[in-house]
Order: sequence, then C-alpha cells, then structure tokens
Amino acid sequence: MNPTDSQPRRRPTIRDVARKAGVSKSLVSMVIRGEEKVSARSREAVLRAAAELGYRPNLMARSLVQRRTRIVGVMVSDLSNPFFGDVVSGIQQQAAELGYRVLFTTGDRQQEREMEAIENLLELWVDGLILAGPRVDQESIGRIGRSVPVVVLHRPTSEPSSDSVTNDDRAGAEIAVDHCHSLGHVRIAHIDGGTGAGAQERREGYEHAMRRLGLEQHIFLVPGGFTEPRGYQGAQELLSKRPLPTAVFAANDLCAIGAINAFEEAGLGIPSDISVIGYDNTSLAALRHVSLSSIHQPSAEMGHMAVDRLFERIDKGRTEPRHEVVPPSLVVRNTTGPPPPEPELEARA
Repeated sequence: MNPTDSQPRRRPTIRDVARKAGVSKSLVSMVIRGEEKVSARSREAVLRAAAELGYRPNLMARSLVQRRTRIVGVMVSDLSNPFFGDVVSGIQQQAAELGYRVLFTTGDRQQEREMEAIENLLELWVDGLILAGPRVDQESIGRIGRSVPVVVLHRPTSEPSSDSVTNDDRAGAEIAVDHCHSLGHVRIAHIDGGTGAGAQERREGYEHAMRRLGLEQHIFLVPGGFTEPRGYQGAQELLSKRPLPTAVFAANDLCAIGAINAFEEAGLGIPSDISVIGYDNTSLAALRHVSLSSIHQPSAEMGHMAVDRLFERIDKGRTEPRHEVVPPSLVVRNTTGPPPPEPELEARA
C-alpha cells in the first residue's frame, strides 16, 4: 500500500480544469457562471474536464466576489409540526424555480435557540431569510430586517423592514366556533396554543365568536400548546370540569389529536360524546383513521408566497413592506357532529 494513499487528495482547482481542457482560466469561469458567450465545443471540453477531475466550484469564494450567494436561509420554529413540513416543501419548490438554494435550520420552539439559528444563517451570507412561525421578539425581527431581506411566515408583524405572509387566525378561529355552533353546540371550549405563533389571534377569535353568538357565559379557555402532549393535558383539565363541554376547538391539529387521545381514554366517543376541531388541516388530519375536522390554511402556497416576497426584495430592489393575509377555510371530517343528549353525556362522563 502506498503511504500516500491514506492522505486526502488535493481538491482540483479551476487552473487544473483549464489545463486539462486546454483553455484559459477565464473561459472556465465563464462556463461555470453559465455565460452564453462560449462556444459549444469549449463548453463541452470544460464540463468534461471538470467531471473527470471531480471539480466543484468554490461557491463561497465566488460569493465574496459577487456579494451574492443565491442561498435563502429558513428558520423553522418547529420541525416536528407537519404544517411546517408542507410550508418547507413550498419554499423549496419555489426557491428552485427562481434559481435559489435553501438552507434550513430550527429553533425547536425556543426563542434563544431561534436567535442562534438565525445568526448561524447570517454568518453563511444568505441573501435573505424566511422566519417560519418565529418566537423571537419584534425588535429582533426589525433589527435583522435592516441588515438582510426578511419575510416572516405564519406570524403577523408590522415591522416596516420586513414582509409577512400569514393566515387570518382570528377569522379561522371564528369559523371553527361557528361550525360547532351550527351543529347545535353551546358549551364550546378552547385549548389554546400557549405562546406559539398565531395562538393569541386564535384565542381572540374564539372569544369574539363566542360573544357574537351570545355564548359569553360558556367561554372556557384551557392552557395548551401546539403539541400532542399539551393537547392531552388540556383535555385532561376539561375532563375534570362539570358540566363537560360538548365541543372543543384545539389550537392546531397536533393539539387536537392529543385531546382526542385523552377523551377516548376517558371512555368518550368522538364525535358522539364530544366534538373536536383542529387548525392547519395538516396531512395528519386527512389520515383515514384520524379524519379530523380542521381549519385549512394553504401551507405550501404560503411557502411559495414567502419566497416570492423575498425575491422581490433581493432581485427587484423593493423596499416598501408587504404584509399579506391568506383567508382560512373549513374542512369537515368525522370528529365533529351534533352534541349528545345532556343526560347521556353526564352519564358517560
């Protein structure tokens, strides 16, 4: 065995490609940049030499010269939430259409870790940032937006230095309450989303709808969160109250699934004893054995829109802020139905 075989090979350079292809270094650079003023013969020779040598262009070096990376940084608050999986798919697809690559990171629903993740992306010289469901404060968003184009996704913001694409969470919550009321429910509880993005707006929408329908005395808010365990805990608190609600609006689909688990463990039927409606209309909600009624927001479309807004700032020089609100809609499945007769519900509870 040759002792040098265990040593890492020197990475081929642009000069090596030029030498092998029999052309100048500047012509190799033109081919790598995709410029059209290169003959087909020369282009083919350069590409063949690069492939044989295993050459890959030094993108960071090129970025230093061009002051552009054509990379978009995306900070996702919660990768465990399937809603954000659909958002990420939309972002990836639209970014590729516009000639950008995407770097993803997460803050795991923790403000300090989100800031660390954002700083890491900025250190990589990304051309712009998409913050999906961030928990970082408005002041930080404003500061970041003054140094690099920023689009905030799934959370309203009024920062003039950034754009936003969000769902009308207040309207969505009202749609959920109206749906339950249309089925005959009066005691409609809400397991809220805690400090998650959009949770406050959904909470306010729930309260407003209950008052609008003359159900002020039945407003019942339970602390929760955007996870199954928090939904489960919220449902357990509801189970300890009398009288029981006949319908529950959960902050999101994961929260709703956690609540359903708790109710079924307690011997309650869904929706024969208690109805449950979620929010986001994720892929989980559509599973046949789940079949969760939910408020739909077009996640992939919102990802597309976020990339488009960023492109307008990066490539077209737009500076005025754009804050777009996407209307929600109702998807009815098998977890909502008419309330049970009162004596039957109390007997089963």
